[in-house]
Amino acid sequence: MNVAELYQIFRAHPVVTTDSRRCPQGSIFFALKGESFDGNQFAAKALEQGCAVAVVDDPSVAVDKRYVVVPDVLEALQRLAHHHREQMPGKMILQITGTNGKTTTKELVSTVLAQLGPVQYTQGNLNNHIGVPLTLLTLQDDNGFGVIETGANHPGEIAFLSKIVDPDMGLITNVGRAHLQGFGSFEGVKRTKGELYDYIREENKIGIFLNASDENLSQMAEGLGAVRYGLTDTPDVDVWGEVVDCNPFVRFRYRQSHIDWQTVQTHLIGAYNIHNLMAAVAVGVQFGVPFSCINQALANYIPSNSRSEFRDTGRNHLIIDAYNANPSSMAVAIDSFAAIEAESKLVILGEMRELGEESRQEHAQLLQCVADRLPGCEVWLVGEAFRDIAPAAARCFADVEEVKAAVADLHDRTILIKGSNGNKLFQLPALL
Repeated sequence: MNVAELYQIFRAHPVVTTDSRRCPQGSIFFALKGESFDGNQFAAKALEQGCAVAVVDDPSVAVDKRYVVVPDVLEALQRLAHHHREQMPGKMILQITGTNGKTTTKELVSTVLAQLGPVQYTQGNLNNHIGVPLTLLTLQDDNGFGVIETGANHPGEIAFLSKIVDPDMGLITNVGRAHLQGFGSFEGVKRTKGELYDYIREENKIGIFLNASDENLSQMAEGLGAVRYGLTDTPDVDVWGEVVDCNPFVRFRYRQSHIDWQTVQTHLIGAYNIHNLMAAVAVGVQFGVPFSCINQALANYIPSNSRSEFRDTGRNHLIIDAYNANPSSMAVAIDSFAAIEAESKLVILGEMRELGEESRQEHAQLLQCVADRLPGCEVWLVGEAFRDIAPAAARCFADVEEVKAAVADLHDRTILIKGSNGNKLFQLPALL
């Protein structure tokens, strides 16, 4: 079956699922395979649960006309998603990637663009070779905006996803030292994230939104048409801004030439979010969102995804940034925490994953950063990467379960919780 024929089935059943436990009535089930499961074996169950069609690549399970047999289910899903996107040339698609801040930037950009009308955008963290096609298949109508987040942990992945998304414009938040085990080096990170710029350049797309305060991005973007944003000391930008206050929430201001400053009080923690906020401002300005609407959208956005999130639990004040961590995001989180005024501080840091041979060095540098920026602060460390290098004053835990057993007596503290998602530190706030 070719993609055009599959698309006709999708038009009749425009809801897609890959989970046989979640089968909306009349939807299409794509029988994906994983390391420990074969979706073909769940196709019959999906049809029983409400799916109208099951796309499989094992002919032996296709017992009636409700089964569509393809050579490879994942490839069929990706081809279908790209074909669906190509049916909407009037929809402006912005693709976002970067080492840090891409999910927050995606949320902020979508919030701002929603002031002009409906926006379809990546939900949660569905930013990989499966999540991106699923997001594209939710796009509706041939107008408005789509904001697609794309992630990567090995070379070539952004190039591959860009071909599926076919964005009109691109935005790289930053490039940092993350997934070094997969990328091999920081230069590997730059090349992979830069694959988005390469696609925009090679396909002669509209252009990019460029954080001109980032020297790496400015060099990578050479020759591309760009809407430039940055901090107030960045030359030749279209819109610039600065942090006014950050204790604990970010208040910032921005302006264009000959236009008065716009000041916004946000619910975001961390001065590093100025770059994510300015990206959203630049996108809004480019597409004609009035300043008043940009301001309202950013002021009303409340993070709830363990990213730059503040919670007052009644016992403690929590700064939760526990979805992911790498050397660059750890450094800015610690800097931001150091700037917050509080009598009794505690940092709970989970180990950083996927750093390969540089893991020990990067964790040692992290601990030195904590010592330099947070002298006297109580430090809890979670994970094997800290075992042999932790300072004597630090308290070490093998995993989050050990931390859970130790938090019951904590009170009247301001606590930074930061670590890679695999540490599961996001389970701690409910106990604090």
